[in-house]
Amino acid sequence: MSFFPNRALVNGIRKNYQPNLVSLMSLCANNYMLLLKVLADKSALGEVRHFFISDLLSYKVTITEVTPYTSVIDFEQESLHHSLKNIASVVASALHPRMTIRLYHDARMAEVLATQDIRQVKPRYDYPNSQMHQQDEKQQTNQFLNEWLHLCLRLGQVNVELHS
Repeated sequence: MSFFPNRALVNGIRKNYQPNLVSLMSLCANNYMLLLKVLADKSALGEVRHFFISDLLSYKVTITEVTPYTSVIDFEQESLHHSLKNIASVVASALHPRMTIRLYHDARMAEVLATQDIRQVKPRYDYPNSQMHQQDEKQQTNQFLNEWLHLCLRLGQVNVELHS
């Protein structure tokens, strides 16, 4: 038995980690539907939506790119970071999570492209690696997005403009 998840022993032969594509695609499809709910009527370049969870926690969703078949949004945690002005920037950055997400409208899927200091999240990483990414980093970041979206939809309050 190995404590390292990258190589399972199958019939006496070590087998490399394989991403579960069905699970990942299902998660990306679920994230797409949740993001449509979060964005609601926002679909134009530069539009922003804020979700206020508490006095110390809010999220900001910004549409940064729009094409006929895709959109790119930035999703970031805000308020907690602003209340921690006196701590080191490295710690403050860790407490200010952010993601860049691409929505594929034709496939009805949403995928995390980048998060924190990872410019492109790969489907799988060798383990161990110098950046200490998990083998299933892509699955985990998309799952984290799913949890953020559920939090915003369950507890978030949004300022809504009323037109007279």
